[in-house]
Amino acid sequence: MDAASPEPSLYTVKAVFILDNDGNRLLSKYYDPELYPSIKEQRNFESNVFSKTHKADNEIAFLEGLTIVYKSSIDLFFYVVGSAQENELMLMSVLSCLFDSLSHILRKNVERKCLLENMEGAFLVVDEIIDGGVILESDHQQVLQKVNYRADDNPLTEQSVTQHLTEKLALTSNVLQSAKDQIKWSILK
Repeated sequence: MDAASPEPSLYTVKAVFILDNDGNRLLSKYYDPELYPSIKEQRNFESNVFSKTHKADNEIAFLEGLTIVYKSSIDLFFYVVGSAQENELMLMSVLSCLFDSLSHILRKNVERKCLLENMEGAFLVVDEIIDGGVILESDHQQVLQKVNYRADDNPLTEQSVTQHLTEKLALTSNVLQSAKDQIKWSILK
């Protein structure tokens, strides 16, 4: 291998962020601590990226030695950042997974207001897709399955409460039937 070529790495994603249509940060995660160590540097970078991409019809940008794939929807801009040598298709698969997962969680209302109301779910989605810069999942169905599993641990919705009560009722019914059987067999002995 050529000495100038970087070693292959699992750490493919440098950052993920979502901006509104004014370029304001709504969600961001930076995975390379050396890339932009301070919040001020991160915001400057995001501002530069936004100014270069918000009116463009492209899906890929190269800025400050980084590969950036992006997508917009109504009043949101989604960005996935990798190194200059990173495979754009890998970054695009992460972006598509992020967008499709959030679209499902937000019930197709991929806009600022809905995102802000569901930030916990948005962070769960990002954490299921990327961990420390390593791509864990690029299939949005798998991400949704994992996120829904976690969401069911905290029964807040009417459906999850009903399901929880149904399971408890079934368990209670099984316990009662078992007790009846034990009493019956002890009497018959």
